[in-house]
Amino acid sequence: MYTKYGPAEHPSLSTESNTPTAISSLVSLAETPTNAEKGHPTDSFAHYEIPILPVGVKSALSSPVGQITKFRVWYNPYRQLFTLILIANSVCVLLASLGHFPHADMNASAFALGNILTAVSVRNELFLRGLFCLCVTLFQKWTPLWFRIALTAFLQHLGGIHSGAATSSLIWLIYALIRSLQSPNTTHVVVLAMSVTVTFFIAIVILSALPFIRERHHNVFEHHHRFAGWGGLVFTWVFVVLGCMQVPSTRADGGNVEWKWDASALVRAQQFWFALFITILIFVPWFTVRKVQVEITTPSPRVALIKFQCGIQQGLFGRISRDPLREYHGFGIISEGIESGCHYMVVGVQGDWTRGIVSDPPTHLYTREMKFSGLPYLSSLYKKGIMICTGSGIGAVLSTCIQLDTWFLIWIGAGLEETFGRELMGIVERQLIHDEAGRCILFDTKKEGRRPDTVQMLKDVYAGFEAEDRLYDSSSSLVIIITSNPAGNAELMQACRENGMHSFGPLWDS
Repeated sequence: MYTKYGPAEHPSLSTESNTPTAISSLVSLAETPTNAEKGHPTDSFAHYEIPILPVGVKSALSSPVGQITKFRVWYNPYRQLFTLILIANSVCVLLASLGHFPHADMNASAFALGNILTAVSVRNELFLRGLFCLCVTLFQKWTPLWFRIALTAFLQHLGGIHSGAATSSLIWLIYALIRSLQSPNTTHVVVLAMSVTVTFFIAIVILSALPFIRERHHNVFEHHHRFAGWGGLVFTWVFVVLGCMQVPSTRADGGNVEWKWDASALVRAQQFWFALFITILIFVPWFTVRKVQVEITTPSPRVALIKFQCGIQQGLFGRISRDPLREYHGFGIISEGIESGCHYMVVGVQGDWTRGIVSDPPTHLYTREMKFSGLPYLSSLYKKGIMICTGSGIGAVLSTCIQLDTWFLIWIGAGLEETFGRELMGIVERQLIHDEAGRCILFDTKKEGRRPDTVQMLKDVYAGFEAEDRLYDSSSSLVIIITSNPAGNAELMQACRENGMHSFGPLWDS
């Protein structure tokens, strides 16, 4: 375990020492004006005794969490937004089918493309970067805490809109196809065939993104989601153009539909503009793909540390690939600042692709210069905060703790230096451990032989920060960001909710 002064003495492992008595000292030390004036966490964590779980105990929850708390953590804004979007579209489809929404009935394909545009927008790097930057700029200083927490939850869970809108687009496409089959005299057979093809491709895109496929067969998801999406886009353009060109036949020799090539009719169609903006949003990020030189060190068989040129601001993530057209993998970016001259990605071995980076490190990788904003980017909305992460989760949060000097880091892992290497540990020591504010607690489970009581640790640090805030400010603006495995995220978020601590954790299906 480490404090701002480096390795600390081994804590007592007796049951009496498992409950730290640091809170009183935190409050008293917070009364020192120099600490508060600097806006740093209190200095008392230099001598903080980390609470440790008994041997063999893995869960830090001292008592069972209520079912309501479990449900509220599970039914997060991601699922809420998905439900809202899906229900709203389903109601519109129902009204259209009953004749109470004639505009939707006549323009079902436009509603489908509108949903696809929405789904693509909230996954576009440029759109996300602009949206996050705008929200932080507008709401950082004057809005109440509850608003910023709600805003953070909404922005973090935009994936719910993505999934809900994509699923709704399939419903609209099926509805449009059924209506066309019911009125074969008004739809050319070629347009009907294109409608079937587009529906088929969108169905593949959605099915490949189902959680159990994405988690167990990530490469299948990557390939089908991307290439079926591109195929669907091509056939969407054919469908839109031909659909706008077909008109009722005026010939006396038979035939119900004929072609009339009218560019003005195409431009006036809302389907055309939806398809155009979908195309732009899909392909703009690809124009930022570059092949860059990298330096890769593999301090252990489980981790690769990738070094890139150029410093990066906190809170951003990047995508990398060995092949410019195939699977891209997103990782958090570690940088000591824009002027630092370099940034890093921590790649933990989880599948074939990441295992290949460790076993056969390349000298060049493809990356998108347009980085996208992640949850840590929104840390600028808050006066202070706590980042708690395990293992390679350090890659997502370290930049925030380095570049924002009111954020505190708790990093837990097995054999930290052996696993992640001296270079990364040197950054942590230089920027956080030896920083005058002492903004870091590291816990090496391999050295200590036990797991820390993460719930008690969070309660202690949170209480110390809150005490400092309340002494020098009438309001508290403190949040916790958790980056762990799915079980660890759920456990800590449930504990935070039970104890009235505001927390956010990453999604594993976003």
